[in-house]
Formats: sequence, structure tokens, C-alpha cells
Amino acid sequence: MGSLFRSEEMTLCQLFLQSEAAYACVSELGELGLVQFRDLNPDVNAFQRKFVNEVRRCDEMERKLRYLEKEIKKDGIPMLDTGENPEAPQPREMIDLEATFEKLENELREVNLNAEALKRNFLELTELKHILRKTQVFFDEAEHGSVVSQMADPSREEEQVTLLGEEGLRAGGQALKLGFVAGVILRERIPAFERMLWRACRGNVFLRQAEIETPLEDPSTGDQVHKSVFIIFFQGDQLKTRVKKICEGFRATLYPCPEAPADRREMAMGVMTRIEDLNTVLGQTQDHRHRVLVAAAKNIKNWFIKVRKIKAIYHTLNLFNLDVTQKCLIAECWVPVLDIETIQLALRRGTERSGSSVPPILNRMETFEDPPTYNRTNKFTKGFQALIDAYGVASYREMNPAPYTIITFPFLFAIMFGDFGHGLIMFLFGGWMVLKEKPLAAQKSDNEIWNIFFGGRYIIFLMGIFSMYTGFIYNDIFSKSLNVFGTYWTVTNITTDNVMNIKSFQLDPTWSYIQHPYPIGMDPVWQLAENKIIFLNSYKMKISIIFGVIHMLFGVIVGLFNHLYFKRRINIICEFIPQIIFLIFLFFYLTLLMFIKWVKYAAYHPIYNTDVKTSSYCAPSVLITFINMVLFKAPTQLPNCDEYMYGGEHFFERFLVLVGLLCIPWMLLAKPFMMMKERKKKHMQNLNTHGTENGDIDGGVMQSQGGQMQGGHKEEEEMSEVFIHQGIHTIEYVLGSVSHTASYLRLWALSLAHAQLSEVLWNMVMKNGLTQEGWYGGIVLWAIFAFWAVLTVGILVLMEGLSAFLHTLRLHWVEFQSKFYLGQGYSFTPFSFEIILETAQSATETVTD
Repeated sequence: MGSLFRSEEMTLCQLFLQSEAAYACVSELGELGLVQFRDLNPDVNAFQRKFVNEVRRCDEMERKLRYLEKEIKKDGIPMLDTGENPEAPQPREMIDLEATFEKLENELREVNLNAEALKRNFLELTELKHILRKTQVFFDEAEHGSVVSQMADPSREEEQVTLLGEEGLRAGGQALKLGFVAGVILRERIPAFERMLWRACRGNVFLRQAEIETPLEDPSTGDQVHKSVFIIFFQGDQLKTRVKKICEGFRATLYPCPEAPADRREMAMGVMTRIEDLNTVLGQTQDHRHRVLVAAAKNIKNWFIKVRKIKAIYHTLNLFNLDVTQKCLIAECWVPVLDIETIQLALRRGTERSGSSVPPILNRMETFEDPPTYNRTNKFTKGFQALIDAYGVASYREMNPAPYTIITFPFLFAIMFGDFGHGLIMFLFGGWMVLKEKPLAAQKSDNEIWNIFFGGRYIIFLMGIFSMYTGFIYNDIFSKSLNVFGTYWTVTNITTDNVMNIKSFQLDPTWSYIQHPYPIGMDPVWQLAENKIIFLNSYKMKISIIFGVIHMLFGVIVGLFNHLYFKRRINIICEFIPQIIFLIFLFFYLTLLMFIKWVKYAAYHPIYNTDVKTSSYCAPSVLITFINMVLFKAPTQLPNCDEYMYGGEHFFERFLVLVGLLCIPWMLLAKPFMMMKERKKKHMQNLNTHGTENGDIDGGVMQSQGGQMQGGHKEEEEMSEVFIHQGIHTIEYVLGSVSHTASYLRLWALSLAHAQLSEVLWNMVMKNGLTQEGWYGGIVLWAIFAFWAVLTVGILVLMEGLSAFLHTLRLHWVEFQSKFYLGQGYSFTPFSFEIILETAQSATETVTD
């Protein structure tokens, strides 16, 4: 139980491992996850360490596995995840794994290269097929008459040009032989292509293009692209060269196209035959690729685990030192004291697995270095510990706030979120996550928001339970009240006509009410009262101050346990005692005044309560009383009322203020002066000891005085730092006591705001659905209820819940933990395969996203 309230006791150990058994022993320690190794080679470059070649081999295996994984995901093949956690393979098994991965990668790359070549060939044949079809249409049109070719002209929208037969173009009675080229180009490049042809060839070429209806697959990227077939007519070799250069610049693919129709038909038949053969070969290639990937998908998860474990082991072995004989590895590690026997058993298992006859040696070492902080958690306390560590990791063996936070955090949250209905929603959501914990955890979602909610499922669950409790105390459920016990207020001499015609009545507490108050929480009649906000304002503000002062007092008391554990007697005398006196004599007395006022004063009734002095008329303001107390002012006396709440209040309050003020110089000066006194005492002891040992008292005194003169400046600087630190600490505590007490008023403010927002939502939305009658009213109520429910969950539960959560977090981090918590430690980060695999998995998912 001690480790629950403090971090685990840690010790620094030296570990001696035989070289043959080191791998297996480190593997067992990785499965255990209870050892944090130190780097004994901080000055050695990472590329000069002993096992750097093995790490490189693991990196290469990881690269091949990532390549396989990418190809598997590309084909949409599910990767089998059995949830197994295979052990780290033996070093000799690395060769088999490397051979397997090498074979798979080479086979897959060869298949991919063949498939890409086949797809490129298939693309060329498909494009040639479309060229032969489209150009056949062009030539048919030319044979049967004139053809209109549209050419892009930057200065004109379009130009009509007449083509005459493939035998030639008759112009001025002379026949001119035309050459042509045909090819395929991306559809989006056609306009720029036409303009370039027009400008470069000065309008002396004729272009005809037609779109290919079906998209074609790019063999390099696998994307679907849209292309168009074109044919360009020109005259002369000079234009031919120019046209081909333009086609090359626009990455258009040119294909041979025979002039004779018979040759084109024969070529088209040959192309179709080759396309059919390619389809068959492509199908067989894809089937072979799919079989290879399916076989790899069954084992790739386990392969990743094995390779990452091997890599982690060799990374850890690189932290070790070699002895002179090169046969023994030496390591230093932090381990929990309670787990030393478990660690020794793991080392023994590793030695047996490796077949070594030399047992490992684990020796505890003495050190002045601060050990790491290790708080042992389970699935319930893990979330609360994460809240504390987010502020700062506790110093070694410092009191851990997490166990107290398990209760105080949801309770302070519930004070601000006090609504039975909203708490029920939160309770059901948290309870569902707790009940479905294993299947939900197995899903391993990539959604960050969901992971945050799931990680804090027990926090949400408790916040819901406590919110239901405070909502029951406030008697508030979706801004309405529960009339469980009936009201304990009565109104006399009121008729039905009065109730229907008079808007409000004054409710007087009867004698039965005074003797028998409402059993628990608020009387439901307050839901109908016009002065409801005034009453709840006073009530919630006071309980906020009460719980705030108690919370801070508890924090100061927890600090006492730190002083006792670390045997800091001077801190108990000079810090804890004045701090607790200051807080009790001033602010805890403020809470006592609230209880005195609640007990002494009551509502005035001419029959049952005839004493005006104990009525609400004479009840003083607690805040004004506290201010007058601090300023040494006499209270303002009302007619027929007592000046003070109780006898001797005047002298008692001045005594409390004076003692509280005396605590300030106590906190400020006592510790530095006591430290100076102890240093002088130690100095005199060292002086006498030194003189006795040398046998020359005078010489010893002179030598000591000389040493004091040389080191005196450093000592003065240290004492000045003590004075400055103590001054800052005192000012922070005194002013913080005031500001922190006021800070707890956020409990009142957010509780009131939450209740009012819930009431406004009911009156503006849900109330409208209850005014309709008949079947039409049922439909309207259904629609309005759905809208109201969405707003309730979205605004009142999620947004208001997040606001209350953040304010509660601030109250714990600043107001509570500042009283005792330093948070200057560093986390215990053991060598654990579980942590390494989770980190690698999350990193892979992040890169994929």
C-alpha cells in the first residue's frame, strides 16, 4: 500500500552478463518491463558501437516489411492480427527471417516489374487500337468528300479548313502530296497543343482529334487518365520534323499508321489478338501477386513484432560496456526494490535459454543521483495518474496526489456539474466503455478524441456518479425537480381563486418545517420560487468556500507527511506550523462563521420565532464580518440586533488576526536564521576537530579561518539564495491563500451557470413542445424533444462538461498541489517490449494518416 501514496523505492544495480547469454537475458527483461538501463557509452558515436551491424540488419528487415505492408494495403488484403505476442527470436533465426524477407521482396518486385511492363504494352496496344479506329473514320470522311478540320487559332475562335482525299489536296489545280502523323495525348493538353501547332507551323498543318471514351490506366502510377487520338496533316520534311518535336514536348505518343485501308484493317486484327493474349497473361500475373501477398499478410504482424523486439534488444545491448576480456557485458540499471527477485528469476530464465553455465550477477550500488519516479498503476488508477503527471512528474518518494484525486477530482467536478440527468448520461457513457472495455480496446481506433475518452473511461464513470449525487442534493434534473418526499413548506388561508389570480405568495416555514426539515437536498418548492437564484447563490457560494478551504488544508497536511518522511524537521517548524496556523486562524475561521450563521439565525415568524435578534433581519454578512475582522473595524449595528454573533467575538477575532500576521515573519525569517545557526554550529565543530587532529590549535584556527575567508563569499551567496527563496515562498503562500480561496468560487459560478443554461434550454426549446395537444402535438413533441436532446448532449454535457473538467484540473494543479507537490522528478521508463511495440504502432498509424 505504501507505493500507492508514494512512488516505488528504486535502487541502482550493476548487471554482469556473459556475452553468450546477454541477448536472451535482455529479451526476458524486455518481456518483464521493470528495468531502466543507463547508457554507459554516452561519448561513443552510435555508428561505432558493438552491435551497430545487427541494428542495421533489423532496419533493413523493417524496410522490407514496410514495403510488403504497403503492397498488401494497396491490394486491400486484410492483415491477420491474432493478438499473439511472439517471443524475440534467437540471433541465429535472424538469418532465416532475412532470407524469407529477401525472397518475398525480390519475388514481389519482379512480379511488379513484369506487371508494369505488361500494362505498358497493353496501354500501347490499346492506344494503337483506338488510333486505327479513329483514323479510319477520318480517312473514310476524306474519301467521300470534304472534311472540316477545326484548328486552334489564338486570334480567332475557330477556322474552317477543307481536306480533300488522301491522294492529295487540290489547290490552284495542282496536286500536293500530304504527310501525316497519328498519336495519343492527354485530353487536358489538347488546347495548348493546338495553339502551339498553329503558332510554330504558321497554320500550315491540319489537325483532327477525337476523344477516347473510356479512361486508360497509367502503368506507372495506376491512375485512370483521359486521352484523345489526334492526326496531323502537313507537307514537307521540315514541317514533319517540327510537328514531331512539338509532339515530343507535349509528351504525346506517336504510333505508326498505314496509309492503305487494308493494311490498317490487318494491323487492327493483329492488335486485337495481342490484346487478348496480354489480358490472359496479366490475369495470371495478378493472381500470382495476390497469392504472394495473401501468404505474407498472414504473418506480417508477427514478423513486425519479432523484428522490432530484436532491434530493441540490440539497441539496449549497445548501452552496455565490455569488460577487459571481451567476454562479459556490464550494465547499470534502475530497478524497483520490490521486484529484484522477479528480475533475478527472469535473468535465470534467460541464462537457461541461452545454454550458458555462468549465472548473471545483479549487484545493488550506492549513488547520490536522484532515482526515477515509478508509480505502479492499474487500468483504474492509470487515468488519474496521467492527470497528475501532465502537471509534472513527482520527485522521488514524494507524496503522490493521485490516490486523493480519485475522490476529490470527480467530487469538485460534480459540484460544478450538479444535474442528475446530465450526470446520468455521463454515467451511462462511462459505464458502457467500462463494460465493453476489452472489445473496444481490441479495435485500436486511430481517432485521437475517442482514444482520450476511452483512456479516461473510469474518470468519466466516477464524474457521472458524483454528478448524479450532487444533482440529487441540488434537486436538479434537466432543470426540473424531483418531488420525492413532498414539500415541507405550507401556505395557509389560500383559496383556489387566490392561486389562479395571484402570481406569487410569500412562503412561511411552519413549526412542522422547523422540527422536520426536508430529508435530503433541496425542497422541490424552490423550483417554483422567484427568489430561487438568490437562495441558491448564497448556498452554492458558501459551500464553494467551505470545500475550497478544506481542500487547501488537506494539501498543507499532506505536505507534513513529506517533511516527516524526508526528516526535514526545520521545514515542519518553520513552514508547516505557521502555514497551518495562518490558514486555520483566518480562512477556516471564515467557514466557521458560515456554520454559526446557519445555526443561529433563522426566518422570522410572529408565532414560532418571536426573537428578532436571531432572525434573518439581524443576520450579518459573513464577508463583511471577515473584512472588518482583518481591518480591525467594529461591525455596523442594526437597531434591536446584537453587535456580534457570539460573546467574546471581538477579542477572539483580533487574537486570530494577530497570530495569523505573526506567522508571516515566522515563515519568512525562521528558516534562514535556523539554517545560519546550524551552519555556524557545524563550522565550530569542524574547527575544533581540525585543530585537535593537527595538534596545533592556533595553526588549525588560522587555517580554518583562511578557508572560511576563501569560501565565505560562496556561503553568503547560498544564504542570500535561501533568503530570496524563502521570501518568494512566503509571499506566494500568503497571497495565494487569498487568491486560491477566491479561486474556489468557480465551483459556485459554473454550477449556477450550468443550472441556468439548462433552465433556459428547457424554457426556449422543450417547453414549446408541451403546449401542443392531440396527435399533432405528439409529432411536434417528438421533433422538439430530438432537437432538445441534441442540444443537451452537445452543449450541456460535452461543452459544459469539458469546461468543468478543465476548471477542476486547475483547482488540483494550482490550488491543491501547490501546497505540497514539487513535481521535479523524471519518469521511470523501463525497457519494455509492450511500450516499444505500442509506440511503433502509433507512429506507423500517424505516418499512414
